[in-house]
This record gives sequence, structure tokens and C-alpha cells, in this order.
Amino acid sequence: MKIVRTVNELKSAVGALKAEGRSVGFVPTMGALHDGHISLINRARADNDIVVASVFVNPTQFNNPDDLRTYPRTEEADCARLGDAGVDIAFLPSVEEMYPEPDTRVFKLGPVAEVMEGAMRPGHFNGVAQVVSRLFAMVGPDRAYFGEKDFQQIAVIRRMVELEGFDIDIVACPIKREADGLALSSRNVRLTPHQRDIAPNIHRILEESRDYYLVLSVDEVRRKVIDAVNAYPEMEVEYYDIVNADDMQPINEWSQCADAVGCITVYLGDVRLIDNIKYNQL
Repeated sequence: MKIVRTVNELKSAVGALKAEGRSVGFVPTMGALHDGHISLINRARADNDIVVASVFVNPTQFNNPDDLRTYPRTEEADCARLGDAGVDIAFLPSVEEMYPEPDTRVFKLGPVAEVMEGAMRPGHFNGVAQVVSRLFAMVGPDRAYFGEKDFQQIAVIRRMVELEGFDIDIVACPIKREADGLALSSRNVRLTPHQRDIAPNIHRILEESRDYYLVLSVDEVRRKVIDAVNAYPEMEVEYYDIVNADDMQPINEWSQCADAVGCITVYLGDVRLIDNIKYNQL
């Protein structure tokens, strides 16, 4: 695996391979890698001749300075995992390399970025669009891979690709979970042992809601999920919305769309966990 830290090195390394006619799959990450990230790399390896992965904790997408400060950083372990997973080129830039000048671009992302995470974390998705658009321009991949745990983010990135005119296939990959159902996340390492025992109940409650969604209204399902999670004193739901998977807009009736997705964010102590469930795809 070749490790590069500058944009020039990256473009040179990728450009030489693309000149040979090789296809490029790209997996952007913020590090603290887990099996969910590796599943994206495995998919990229299956689909492409070359796999490029980046590790960069992007400051412009954090609206909470404490969250940026406490975000886990494990560069040495990350490089070892990327190498073991068969990544060809690992891009590990500094903040100064990614942003030699402040990025003042404001993306007109529209309704997909205005609800849920967009409403709770002002500026977050604009920061995501800034960094991902920069990375796409630097790497020039044929395909880029993202996990469905960040379900809304995928819709935002597809919108950004449309706005910027990138010829890149955005590949959404299934959520990777622990054996007890907890969605893998870099933030899970911040959970105490007691919190880790409680956290899988988020997924359990979402799964149970699939058993009764056909006999209850959208609002009733939403209320039952929120009440069930909040019944744990350690957990507090920030939001739980049931939305159309195509445009991320909340629905009022199950008949409104063919693909309804329930998206949840829960605070467990000071750790913010997200998850989702697909209702119309049983």
C-alpha cells in the first residue's frame, strides 16, 4: 500500500494507474476504522481494479467543537487495517493540505439537507459537501462507497454530485452491525461498558417496529419508537423521523412512498448514535 499525504502525490499516483486504463474505487473515511469501513473497501475491491481510501477528520462538518476534539484518531492502526484490507493508495492529508485557503463555498443542497441531521447540525452537510467534492476532484474515482448508517448523507452526496457534475457512481452499502445489532461506529469506542450494554436496544426497538408498522399509522409508529428508547433513563432521542428514502422528506401516510426509512439519533450519555430501519423492504 502506498501512503500519500499531499494532493500532488495523490494525483500523480492515481493518475498513473488511470492512464493504464484501470478503474478506481474510492472509500473516504474519517479514520478510527472498524469492520464497517472494511466492508466498504471489500466492495470497492470487488468492483474496481484499484482502491483508494482517505483518512481525514474534516473540521468543516463539525458544528460542535467538542465533538471534533473528542473524535477518535488512530492513524497507525488505521494504516495497518487499510493495508491488510488491500487498499492500493491511502491518502492521509493534513488540514492545511486539504484547506490551503478557507472553503467558503455554499452548496444549494435543497430539501434533502434541511431535515433531520441538517436541522440539528447547521452547516454539517455543507461541510460534508465541501470535503467530499474536494476529495472527488483530487481522486477522480469511477465509484465511491458510503455506508447506509449515514443514510441521509448518501442522499446529500448524490445531490452534490449532481450539482458539481461529477461522473461518479455513488454506491450505498448495507449497515455493518455487531452480533447484538449495534451499528458499527467510530464513536462506539467512547461508550462505557454499561452504555455499550444498553446501546443495542436502539436497533432492537427499530426492528420490533417493523412488526407492527402495517397496522399502525406513521405517527403511532414514530411515537412508539421514541417512547421505547426514552424509557431507558440513559438514552434520549434527539429525533426519529420516518421519511421517503428518495428525498428524505417526512411522510404522514405509508402509502406516500414505496420506500420508507426510519432515521433515529439517540444520545447515550454524551455519545451521539445514529441508526435507521427500512420499512417497505421486509
